[in-house]
Amino acid sequence: MKILGIESSSLVASVAVVTDQVMTAEYTVNFKKTHSQTLLPMLDQVAEMIDLDLNTIDAIAVSGGPGSFTGLRIGAATAKGLGLALKKPLIHVPTVDALAYNMWGYNGVVCPIMDARRNQVYTGIYSLKNGFCPIMAQCPADIRELAEKLNNLGEKAVFLGDGVPVYKDILKAEMKAPYEFAPAHMNRQRAGTVAALGAVYYQEGKVESAAEHRPDYLRKSQAERERAGEEL
Repeated sequence: MKILGIESSSLVASVAVVTDQVMTAEYTVNFKKTHSQTLLPMLDQVAEMIDLDLNTIDAIAVSGGPGSFTGLRIGAATAKGLGLALKKPLIHVPTVDALAYNMWGYNGVVCPIMDARRNQVYTGIYSLKNGFCPIMAQCPADIRELAEKLNNLGEKAVFLGDGVPVYKDILKAEMKAPYEFAPAHMNRQRAGTVAALGAVYYQEGKVESAAEHRPDYLRKSQAERERAGEEL
């Protein structure tokens, strides 16, 4: 089984291939460049380095949201285009789930936080001690309310994601339960975990056609909220 993974939900642009539970290749860049300029060239380089015939992949796993509206749309368009051209199914992998999957086997609860601004984060709470077990599914949340939930759980927590540098001081002030922050090689989105978790979902039959795929933004864009007259 060969799964192509695509991650573009944040500043991170990442492409990976997982073949029969082995990471064949991964190309990840966390830098301020437009994903529309980086994803396809990255895929071309990965394919060239490992002599990959894209027709041999079984499915395309794509980080399906939440995250940057523009980034998710670019990732979705790339995955949908490839899926249509190659006649391959897509696997919608929730962004926060894939981020948590970085911490496989962690002896505590895993709490990814993606900055959604104004003290809001996209988050979830997971146990990965014995498999992948969501305790709280991905959702938008106030950072202080999230800390309270974790304090009530009383287990050691690890935080990861681009929300950590933004809300680290608040977490230090609010957390009563033990906690830590993930190291650099595990603390951001990666196409490798999108592909690896996508392979699990593929075996479970959780696939969709390229035409069916839609990103899950979890909330309206700023432009949509402004148009509706909602408070930002």
